[in-house]
Amino acid sequence: MALKIRMLETSAPDFPAQFAALLDRTQTVDPKIEVTVREIIDAVRSRGDAAVVEFTRRFDRHVVDSPLALEIPRSRLAQAERAVSADHLQALAAAAARIRAYHERQRVDSWRYTEGDGTVLGQQVTPLERVGLYVPGGKAAYPSSVLMNAVPAKVAGVAELIMVVPTPDGELNDLVLAAASIAGVDRVFTIGGAQAVAALAYGTKTIPKVDKIVGPGNIYVATAKRMVFGAVAIDMIAGPSEIVVVCDGKTDPDWVTMDLFSQAEHDEDAQAILISTDAAYTRKVQQAMERNLTGMERASIIRASLEARGALITVRDLDEAVSLVDRIAPEHLELSIEDALQVAQRVRHAGAIFLGRYTAEAVGDYCAGPNHVLPTAGTARFSSPLGVYDFQKRTSLIMCSDAGADTLGRTASVLARGERLTAHARSAEYRIKK
Repeated sequence: MALKIRMLETSAPDFPAQFAALLDRTQTVDPKIEVTVREIIDAVRSRGDAAVVEFTRRFDRHVVDSPLALEIPRSRLAQAERAVSADHLQALAAAAARIRAYHERQRVDSWRYTEGDGTVLGQQVTPLERVGLYVPGGKAAYPSSVLMNAVPAKVAGVAELIMVVPTPDGELNDLVLAAASIAGVDRVFTIGGAQAVAALAYGTKTIPKVDKIVGPGNIYVATAKRMVFGAVAIDMIAGPSEIVVVCDGKTDPDWVTMDLFSQAEHDEDAQAILISTDAAYTRKVQQAMERNLTGMERASIIRASLEARGALITVRDLDEAVSLVDRIAPEHLELSIEDALQVAQRVRHAGAIFLGRYTAEAVGDYCAGPNHVLPTAGTARFSSPLGVYDFQKRTSLIMCSDAGADTLGRTASVLARGERLTAHARSAEYRIKK
């Protein structure tokens, strides 16, 4: 069956309308899901461990005699490292080392300076005390997600990292647990869904309240994160995966095809777009897609994604390609072109940029080093990849000298009285030299 993917050309009169339709990211949450999630959150807030145990039994078919049994002992994490194959263990360790080395360069230190009159100003940088990490479970096993979230948290100096992972039917995934052990996760609980988010946000007798929740999840998890924001910080509300590949027609079409497939295979709502300066090459990629799709394990998902949200776009030149990229603001951008680094400097909006023909987006998902937790749905216009800075907070430092209190106090007094805040003004005026 032929693949029905959009074939667009910027020179076509109807391109603006077609492109706008392609970028329609309108996402609405089913009201029934919102009601369900709110009920779960309220139940966990009011009944604590009892509600968590109940929902874990109902949704994950995981039955425990006591809430304490929801926690996986450290010895079980160590056992998981021994249980996985040597190849897997080596790959996890290598990826963790590269992720750690990259994120260590992101650390920001406290600083301060002294003005001429002796006033000291500065910024104190401190790590968050406790962070919750949500990891999907069930059929999906994402040890890479564990590493990408846990390693920067530990590099930042987070004192306690609490991981939650659903275990349907009580089945544990050794790869996920081994990754947790390697990354330095402190505690792991076998809970998931909105109940896990609520437990982390508000705390129960067994599960500690955290300062921030990070990590991906399904629509129930995303909805719960949105609802608890304010009581606790969150990383982001992630949408479906996205990739844009810009190619000048000189990269093997099979390579580009598989790069596009690599994101389309995530789920039916993922988006994969090729932008090419060569119309003949665009057709070659279309043919390569037809040829390669049959042999893919997740062929039905890839097809659904490409036919619903994918596109092969032919542009006049690289300038036009860059303009389209900035309008899309993609999660992942591959520049499969000559002088990729130079062109990348002209791109303003992208979560991560993969430069040159030999850089597959997939290496960024697993082991290149930069974080694979990236802004989606156009939020790369104002958001950044997850990093060490997401696990730190900054506190301003102000210490007035005698002379500084006089100078600053006079300015503060004028501004405060202009705002009719008399106590503010008098507080500053008490320290002014008469």
